[in-house]
Amino acid sequence: MSGNSTTYDDKDTASLRDVESGYGSGESNDSPQPEVLFTKTHLKHINQQLSKLSPDEILQWCLISLPSLYQTTALGPSGLVILDKLSKISGPLSSRIDLIFLDTLHHFSETLDLANRVRKTYPKFHMHIYKPEGCETAEEFATKHGEKLWESNEELYDWVAKVEPAQRSYAELQVKAVITGRRSTQGGKRSELDIVEIDDTGMIKVNPLANWTFDQVNTYIKENDVPSNELLQRGYKSVGDWHSTQPVAAGEDERSGRWKGRNKTECGIHNKKSRYAQFLMDQERKRTLQQEGMEQTIEQLNQTSISV
Repeated sequence: MSGNSTTYDDKDTASLRDVESGYGSGESNDSPQPEVLFTKTHLKHINQQLSKLSPDEILQWCLISLPSLYQTTALGPSGLVILDKLSKISGPLSSRIDLIFLDTLHHFSETLDLANRVRKTYPKFHMHIYKPEGCETAEEFATKHGEKLWESNEELYDWVAKVEPAQRSYAELQVKAVITGRRSTQGGKRSELDIVEIDDTGMIKVNPLANWTFDQVNTYIKENDVPSNELLQRGYKSVGDWHSTQPVAAGEDERSGRWKGRNKTECGIHNKKSRYAQFLMDQERKRTLQQEGMEQTIEQLNQTSISV
């Protein structure tokens, strides 16, 4: 044909129909697929529907609905219940979700021992271990950041030991969604936890056990012989770094042993960006503005030179 008209073969025409109809499949072309996006209304509807389902059904929904899905775990009881449930999903949805574990270099030895037992118990789930950048040991961490950074600059500690490694893992592994073991009955900021959340970076976070109690978690662990942290037999209910975790007294919230005596219940990974992260962003913004200012000045000088 001549002029400005365009010709399509049968394959092109079918592909065009798919796009125009809005029902093109994920396999209909080779172009990159869009990110998973939820409007506020859609997210509210999803949470209303998922709240009617069991954790097993929620996990199946995750496997069907969310690409680039990982489980982030601190090897707490809830996370290990989820891992055990994932290991028991069979058939077409049989899960091979990888795990992300952040080794802050300040875990209890019991936690590191648990990590080894988990890898042996669930061998098909690969565990990606991320440490503070440029550090392999607690000694190297102290040399690079100073002794007891968690006391001298708690925000900086949270950033270098937890937040930055988490963000690095998401970037390197191209994570789009994560499964967590958080529950609303853990108290603190988790008391109004939804099953599906979108954080301020756009990461989708799914909390299949959001509505479970500590007793339900413990019962499942005992009945299914799930590996657990030996510290749970010594009065601990939520285990983090050795320097900021204590046993929990009777009647206290599950996470009351974390950062005891401080107005803090999260390390920054599940908060909005930490103050230190905000500081870094502000610094980067200032550098950008300074760079733009320098470029404008150079341009003005060049224009002046040309006019002269």
